[in-house]
Amino acid sequence: MSALQPWKIWTVVVVLLAALVVAVPNLFNRETVASWPDFLPKGQINLGLDLQGGSHLLLEVGVDTVIDERLEELVGEVRLALRRERIGYRGLGVQDGMVRFTLTEPADSDRAMDLLGDINPLLPSTAFGIGTAREFAVEDNGEGRLAIGFSEEGRGERVRAAVNQSLEVVRRRIDELGTREPTIQRQGDDRILVQVPGERDPTAIKNLLGRTARLTFQMVDMEASIADARAGRLPPGTVLLPSADPDDGAGAWVVQRRIEVSGENLVDAQPSFQDNQPVVSFRFDNVGARRFGTITQEHTNELFAIVLDGQVISAPRIREPILGGSGIISGNFTVESANELSILLRAGALPAPLVILEERSVGPDLGADSIAAGRTASIIGIILVAVFMALYYGRFGLFADVALVSNIVLILAALTLLGATLTLPGIAGIVLTIGMAVDANVLIFERIREEVRAGRTPLAAIETGFKEAMRTIVDANVTTLIAAVLLFQFGSGPVKGFAVTLAIGILTTLFTATLVTRVIVLFWYRRTRPAALPL
Repeated sequence: MSALQPWKIWTVVVVLLAALVVAVPNLFNRETVASWPDFLPKGQINLGLDLQGGSHLLLEVGVDTVIDERLEELVGEVRLALRRERIGYRGLGVQDGMVRFTLTEPADSDRAMDLLGDINPLLPSTAFGIGTAREFAVEDNGEGRLAIGFSEEGRGERVRAAVNQSLEVVRRRIDELGTREPTIQRQGDDRILVQVPGERDPTAIKNLLGRTARLTFQMVDMEASIADARAGRLPPGTVLLPSADPDDGAGAWVVQRRIEVSGENLVDAQPSFQDNQPVVSFRFDNVGARRFGTITQEHTNELFAIVLDGQVISAPRIREPILGGSGIISGNFTVESANELSILLRAGALPAPLVILEERSVGPDLGADSIAAGRTASIIGIILVAVFMALYYGRFGLFADVALVSNIVLILAALTLLGATLTLPGIAGIVLTIGMAVDANVLIFERIREEVRAGRTPLAAIETGFKEAMRTIVDANVTTLIAAVLLFQFGSGPVKGFAVTLAIGILTTLFTATLVTRVIVLFWYRRTRPAALPL
């Protein structure tokens, strides 16, 4: 430390100036920052739910629905396979969580088992030959009674896929709202946590997330009688669906079970107006457009039911073939409901319904109080620490105060660059860092005092004090950093926010203790050449 290396000075100056430029926008409101020229930094720290208010929802994915639907699909696959091979059976259906049936000829058991093996796929993780786990487990009691149902691995894979898909759909739906920095994460095996800062009314979010939004296009059976259908006399291959339009006199439609086009083929949906009425315009991908064009050619002048979550929202008559791959969904829409339906269709359908387990709303006043309390605590902490250091260590205490302010600026800049969300526990982490940063300087200054008492010259005392204290500082901060990493890894929500600010504070503390304070002290010494250190 006998020479003041230029790289140390320039490193400190450049880093602190850059941090100051990045952190400055946090001193202004978002409207003011948005009006700045584009060449100026505009990033700001995102405030969490507890600081700016918003909505909190805990959702549970209805995985049982996914399992039941897959078993119903399996019934159809088994029926088709047995009929194709002309194997007689009876009692085919879902019982006790498995697809069960009895062969009319028990001697056909081996053939039936082979067929069931053909429709029993390898799980995705084993499709490349790593392992032999399959989606279903097959049972044969030896008397012609067979059963096929989910294996343990197959059920787990189906549940994981459903939750992951639900998580992605929820994220797309929330993003469509244009909210800023929502928190959407998985909790446990089948739950999803949704936090939307700034959204005061959770009702809109509940309405958006509570609908499966499964859209299908099915033909209407124009010869079927609604009265007969309600009496249980449905034509084969049809189903009675309620109408979503309260002005529909019949209140229901008899539609073909066959799905002509699925909402999975939609690539866009936008609210618009037709004859001064809100409607939803949609557009298919290439596959959907070809299928839609073929259907409208083959069924001109027939009714085409547009079904959303089991309800017929519109049943227009096909006047002419629609070959462009786009169309209009009309109905009893308001501007808000048309926009909501557009969001749902663009985001895609949920694989299973979502059940709201917990909901709460945090008001902006509570968030403002939290910010004010955190700001007050930080300011009081800084002032008390700065005064104590100045009184106890004199001029060296003022140097520590400069390093302390530099540390806070670095923390704010790091949070801004990382796009981290600041929560109330995060503010606690910053306040804790203030004390830890001063601890490093206290260790250095006390070691310098010891060296002075031992008779060393001022320069030798400074050099030895920084060198010897640094081992203790690094050791203490590294152990705390490990704790912060563990909190982030195994914690959730507010705990993670605390861990992030604590970890950033530790790193900035090491920088300010090893470089900022050191450069300031040495620069002062080279300028004044004191005969004794003011400690």
